[in-house]
Amino acid sequence: MLFKKTNKEIEVDRFEVKSVQDIPSLGRITILVDRETGVHYMQTWVGTGGGVTPLLDEHGKVIIEKPFR
Repeated sequence: MLFKKTNKEIEVDRFEVKSVQDIPSLGRITILVDRETGVHYMQTWVGTGGGVTPLLDEHGKVIIEKPFR
């Protein structure tokens, strides 16, 4: 329930940074893990924009780390 909580209920440490890589002339790539669901995400920062997408394994399935907590 990421978006249905009030501001007082939001967990500050919901995401853990697994790795950060700065690539010259390309930008920064960060791998995040949602501590509640175990889902891995790739966050990119390129120039003035960025994005977040689920990280997929070699079979095209979302990478989920279990048990995460």
